[in-house]
Amino acid sequence: MLVTMTTEADRPSDFIRDIVAEDLRTGKYKQIRTRFPPEPNGYLHIGHAKSICLNFGIAREFGGTCNIRMDDTNPTKEEAEYVRSIMTDVRWLVDGWADNHLGGAPFYASDYFPKFYEYAVDLVRTGKAYVCDMTPEETDAYRRLGKASGFRDRSIEENLDLFVRMKAGEFPDGARTLRAKIDVNAANIWLRDPVLYRIRHASHHRTGDKWCIYPMYDWAHTLSDYIEGITHSICTLEFEVHRPLYDWILDALELPEPRPHQYEFARLNLTYSVISKRKLIQLVNEKLVNGWDDPRMLTISGLRRRGVTASALRALAYNIGITKYPSMTDMALLEHTVRDELNRTATRRLVVLRPIKVVLTNYPEGKTEELDAINNPEDPSAGTRKIPFGRELYIERDDFMETPPPKFFRLRPGGEVRLKYAYIIKCDKVVKDEAGDVIELRCTVDLESKSGGPTAGRKVKGTMHWVSAAHGIDAEVRLYDRLFTVPEPDPSGDFKSFINPNSLEVLTAKCEPALADACPKERYQFERLGYFALDLDSTREKQVWNRTVTLRDTWAKEAKK
Repeated sequence: MLVTMTTEADRPSDFIRDIVAEDLRTGKYKQIRTRFPPEPNGYLHIGHAKSICLNFGIAREFGGTCNIRMDDTNPTKEEAEYVRSIMTDVRWLVDGWADNHLGGAPFYASDYFPKFYEYAVDLVRTGKAYVCDMTPEETDAYRRLGKASGFRDRSIEENLDLFVRMKAGEFPDGARTLRAKIDVNAANIWLRDPVLYRIRHASHHRTGDKWCIYPMYDWAHTLSDYIEGITHSICTLEFEVHRPLYDWILDALELPEPRPHQYEFARLNLTYSVISKRKLIQLVNEKLVNGWDDPRMLTISGLRRRGVTASALRALAYNIGITKYPSMTDMALLEHTVRDELNRTATRRLVVLRPIKVVLTNYPEGKTEELDAINNPEDPSAGTRKIPFGRELYIERDDFMETPPPKFFRLRPGGEVRLKYAYIIKCDKVVKDEAGDVIELRCTVDLESKSGGPTAGRKVKGTMHWVSAAHGIDAEVRLYDRLFTVPEPDPSGDFKSFINPNSLEVLTAKCEPALADACPKERYQFERLGYFALDLDSTREKQVWNRTVTLRDTWAKEAKK
């Protein structure tokens, strides 16, 4: 089902959307059809998210459709697991936004293998393709030198015979290829008689052992677009040099209009990360991360598990724009985008990550009272909740210093702070263990300083969060940080040497009891600490929380240092 176009004012503006609008205005195409064609040889990453948002965004904005097509032409690297993960990621990203512009069930390049073969036979029959016996290494060397293969002038009859026998499985891997006959001296190396088919005796995850010749990317990509009626074939910038071959294939086969046209845009590159699928696979296979969905990975599944929302990723894709110029996007922009959304939408809760006990010596033993706390100050409709308060509490260990520096406005011996939503307390005594470590603070509470009390308006400089010791629940909290310590680990060649040893810290935290009913789909702000989401590892018996992003850009402070 399609919905009407969005208005021009609602659409982002970029050169590709301008082309699409003009093609509709002039009647070049009656309906827009884009596609997102991932290779099922790994999980999708944040760069793919930009492409998904662009292709589905155009379909949504111009009343068209977007196909998901698995470019499954390399059976030695592809797995059904990757197909499932890709579909999960795409549907999550477009759900409720552009899912009604999805062009049906996923398409597969492998479904077109018979048609690809027929088209290849047509090229051979018209003298535009030949079977070559050179090794892959010889082929690459000859192409770099602009040198013709010694098999380039085989007769059409011999080429047809050999190609049929290639398909029948008569020859071993690498023995022969089918190559386009274009121009061995072309300025663009991709036009120097490129390989269209190679022999590969490998079982395919969908077609099994039916085929032993498999099409190369350019052949499959071009013809899949044509077969599906794609109008605008949108690729990243590295495929710009492939576009003349894309056009040559359509022309050489004399395919009738309407034809697709390829357009290129700059891929998304983020600081403090690697996007290369080859490097992501290394991280996973060498167990430097805990799988493809490790929340430190910039895979879509990793970002989702960390607590990043689909709407935040779509907002990032909109904010960075679509250009023809390669650039590096600061990781801080992703973090800011996530932080900006969660500040407006996240439910507030009190959690102490590194607890130290506070005993309120003048608060009645056994007494518990319930105080009002705000669920979200950015959203008055979110209302309030009750939090229990008693004689014994937990505060953050970092919120106390025995010998503090100047302008330390938290708790110190003899100092006062306000407990959020509660009273002002004063630290009277510090209790230490035999090793000299602080294990408990003895404090007195101003019982009239609660909201509505006679001294409620009394000013103190510090306000701290806390959790009732008697009512708090334990939870595992995973504090995730950037995976790399330098902005550009990729160009170095040894990207693994820059892995951040502090990218994950695991703590046992004390949480207010309202979090016992936390919803996995909801996002939470642990007040003063950051934004968090429940992890897949959570159970009723033990909650596990992932930090999505800190409240502030802590890396900006490091950069200034």
